[in-house]
Amino acid sequence: MHSHPQTEDLRSILKAMQQRHIATGPADGALRRDRLLRAARLLREHRNELAHAMSADFGHRSIYQSLAADIATTQGMLHYAAQHVQEWMQAETLPAPAPGMTARIERQPLGVVGIISPWNFPINLAFGPLSGVLAAGNAALLKPSELTPHTSELLAELIARYFDPMELGVVLGDAGVGAAFSGLPFDHLIFTGSTTVGRHVMRAAAENLVPVTLELGGKSPVVVSADADIGLATARTLTVKTFNAGQICLAPDYMIVPPGQQAGLEQAARAFMAEAYPSLQTNPDYTSIITQKHYERLLGLLEDAAQKGARIVSLAPSDEAAHDPVSRKIAPHLVFDVTDDMKIMQEEIFGPLLPVMVCASAEEAVAYINAHPRPLAAYYFGDTQEGQAHFASRTTSGALVINDIMSHVSIETLPFGGVGASGIGAYHGIHGFMRFTHNKAVVLQSPDGASNLRLRAPYASKLAALESALSA
Repeated sequence: MHSHPQTEDLRSILKAMQQRHIATGPADGALRRDRLLRAARLLREHRNELAHAMSADFGHRSIYQSLAADIATTQGMLHYAAQHVQEWMQAETLPAPAPGMTARIERQPLGVVGIISPWNFPINLAFGPLSGVLAAGNAALLKPSELTPHTSELLAELIARYFDPMELGVVLGDAGVGAAFSGLPFDHLIFTGSTTVGRHVMRAAAENLVPVTLELGGKSPVVVSADADIGLATARTLTVKTFNAGQICLAPDYMIVPPGQQAGLEQAARAFMAEAYPSLQTNPDYTSIITQKHYERLLGLLEDAAQKGARIVSLAPSDEAAHDPVSRKIAPHLVFDVTDDMKIMQEEIFGPLLPVMVCASAEEAVAYINAHPRPLAAYYFGDTQEGQAHFASRTTSGALVINDIMSHVSIETLPFGGVGASGIGAYHGIHGFMRFTHNKAVVLQSPDGASNLRLRAPYASKLAALESALSA
């Protein structure tokens, strides 16, 4: 077992990394590419160990889901960055601001970046940001989640094999270590997790004026328009709501449907489950809830909704219980007749529960979304260009996906991030490179220094020329 460092130990580690970063100078393209490919190789060579560690941490987690979301997608991010890093890091030469002058923007590493990664995708949300951090030429210190101890321990062991600790280090520990970590004077700090903890992280980082990237969550809506196919919208929504048992920051948090569509939605949901998950409790494809505390929280949301008048529909197979405290598997549930006083409509769900609202018009749906904090993603189902354009222009979210759920997250050319309460800053691809890069303005004065001389006294003759220019 790794011992948990104290605050002073953490400060010493960070100081040593920052000093090494300055002493060695900026990493060249070859070294950045090497680091990215080493990270990808670590994932490839130890994918099965990592997948089984994740399953042990969850109680049970689908091996396919781990290999698809945590290994393959993340390897893709690292390879994409390795392929493009040489072009990304080139200085940008700008038009001459005055005769004889030159101006350019140099891409400079920030230094040492702290990464606080969560439990729900413990590899993807550690190594995904790392693809931008390493491409930008930074060193990094990672604090993985204490809720996935097998995975975090294995990561610490593997990273120590593949990386010099001054390039990439790992700090293990509980929430107390996480709090101390977020108060360190990093050159940048990225946190992925809940909005509540994000506030604490940002407050701690502010003490040292550390810039932050916050990847949070919120309540991402699915809006089904009157012209949409309710069966298609339901199947695509439940595909993601059942992946990782809905424990995803981008998972749909509620659906808004037109009047008269609830019965069609329920029928489509049952058909989807019969095909995709004919069983749940013994099904290796269906993932457990991460901890007993989270399991009980989700059941508490259902109980609160039921007490306040919601109609709850379990999508468990007819011969199975809706939930099991031993396996910590909860069947997907539809929650109809929801109201805003229910906790399920106030908190981010992070599980396989799906509230369903009815709105009479597109305007009513948009007004509801706009009356609440801006979500990490919004999902719109509808085939008319007018409807799509109206929804796109009238709502603000980290991303918008039309006629699908979450498919934007694996497109490396797109920025991934939130807005407002769902996050600050975006990464993936060149957007990650830029997020973790300092764009430094560099100006070379002309030999005659004309632009500087205009500031030099005496001003009498210059004043007349300036007044003439201003009045022209």
